Amino acid sequence: MIAIGHRGDTDPALASSVDRFHWVHLGQLGKMAKLFRAEAVTRAVMAGGIGKLSALVRARPDWRGLAFAAKLRNLNDDHVLRTLAEELERAGVRIEPSTVFTPELLAPAGVLTQREPTSSEQQDIAFGLEVARAVGRADVGQTVVVEARQVLAVEASEGTDPTITRGGDYGQGKAVVVKISKPGQDLRFDLPAIGERTIAVMAAHGCKALAVEAGRTLLLDGDAVLRAADAAGIAIVGVAP
Repeated sequence: MIAIGHRGDTDPALASSVDRFHWVHLGQLGKMAKLFRAEAVTRAVMAGGIGKLSALVRARPDWRGLAFAAKLRNLNDDHVLRTLAEELERAGVRIEPSTVFTPELLAPAGVLTQREPTSSEQQDIAFGLEVARAVGRADVGQTVVVEARQVLAVEASEGTDPTITRGGDYGQGKAVVVKISKPGQDLRFDLPAIGERTIAVMAAHGCKALAVEAGRTLLLDGDAVLRAADAAGIAIVGVAP
């Protein structure tokens, strides 16, 4: 297995889990294409994330990267990633769904924790789903925080954890977090993901329930996530797409 990591964003520990590892700077698409050809790579998956601030600060595009940037109509995640996938496919590398090797990481449907959402939390989940879908259609973000059928926070470029922090601190200690894929989500990349840190941030900022989209959300180290949620009294539910 071959991996290419972006300097400043990829965990160096990844190198010990693959056969060969290569570093590139963000935006060096020409170098990536050469590495793929040299390694005879024809299929790839995208994993992990790159913050938009990182993209502005750390990018060192080569000529192919500059040409790619000139094609972009906007910097919304979905548009950037779809265009990147098309660029890599022109280089002979087909982008596969990010879960092709790890289907077991997808969250199942139903209540996943010992505690079920209360009737009030269920109403907030239903309301939050409507808001999250509207936000997703605009390709703004994937996470919303609600309480008593009021929107406390909507994810933009800051990411999930700051959104939970902002929304939870604004609420009255009973906030509900809803994180779903965008309508028309390209399953090859940018799937929503939650992990132990998600639960820790929720617990620290007064969020009591989490709803994710079953079959379309990555549950990273799922057993640890559920143990942490149970310990914090947080309810997690997987809702049907």
